[in-house]
Amino acid sequence: MRALLVANPAATTTTRKVRDVLVRALSTELQVDVVETERRGHARDLAAQAAADRVDVVVTLGGDGTVNEAANGLLAAGPGDTVPTLAVVPGGSTNVFARALGRSRDPVEATGEILDSLRAGRTRLVSLGTASALTEDGSWTGPRWFVFAAGLGFDADVISRVEAQRARGRRSSGALYVRSGVDAFLLGRDRRRPPMTLELPGQPPVDGLFLALVSNVSPWTYLGARPIVPSPEASFDTGLDVFAMGRVGIVRMLHHLRQTMADRPDARGRGVHRWHDLGELTLTATRPQGWQLDGDHLGTTTGLRLTSVPDALRVVV
Repeated sequence: MRALLVANPAATTTTRKVRDVLVRALSTELQVDVVETERRGHARDLAAQAAADRVDVVVTLGGDGTVNEAANGLLAAGPGDTVPTLAVVPGGSTNVFARALGRSRDPVEATGEILDSLRAGRTRLVSLGTASALTEDGSWTGPRWFVFAAGLGFDADVISRVEAQRARGRRSSGALYVRSGVDAFLLGRDRRRPPMTLELPGQPPVDGLFLALVSNVSPWTYLGARPIVPSPEASFDTGLDVFAMGRVGIVRMLHHLRQTMADRPDARGRGVHRWHDLGELTLTATRPQGWQLDGDHLGTTTGLRLTSVPDALRVVV
């Protein structure tokens, strides 16, 4: 089998030594080519070329951003039987998608698991989501794929703050996300004047929202080893789940956060809205909001269209 290893040298827990160990291991079973990413979007281009070249397996070594780019490259021409299978080796700080597939957090152990699965033919099709953003001229961008999460508003603001700190040399960590989340909540105006509306086909719109977390799988993310689970029913076998909140104070926000981190998470109560297994939804805002896919901040918009695509991509499990 032909394989392409796409390695992100800037990922939080990736080193050249680890990469070399993985290459030697993969080469025992696969004909492996190795490419390191050099810029944002490079993994997408490499995966798209691998699909055009009919490579059998694309292996990513990096964080969720690398996985997102690879998925977008593999699916540049849409799902189909000729799209290479995706295998994910965790190399970032959170690795939500890899953990959702049951991969070990240790990249060497995860590589061994991938090889065992390839020998046994353990692959499956998973659902993914697409998102289109509303532009200033009132048109919608082409759809972009996401593998586990999308968001408009508060969560994208947190990610933007984290990315700004990382650009200054700070290391990605749970503590950094907590501090950024506290700053976004206390200093932002959106929780006092919630600007967002959620629309579902055939249902009345729900307005007055400051947060909307769209999940393709559970958990939504992790704080260190602790999962944050706003949508416990989200799954690769169903459509999209949404956890949204309206105007809320500090005490109630902390209460709902504790609910999402409980051993049996089930966040409910005043100001909380949840939907399960949606095929499509639209989020709009009265003023520009940040938006994110799979933990990458992608700018600002006043609207997102999100769609679930069943059986979109074959992955090694």
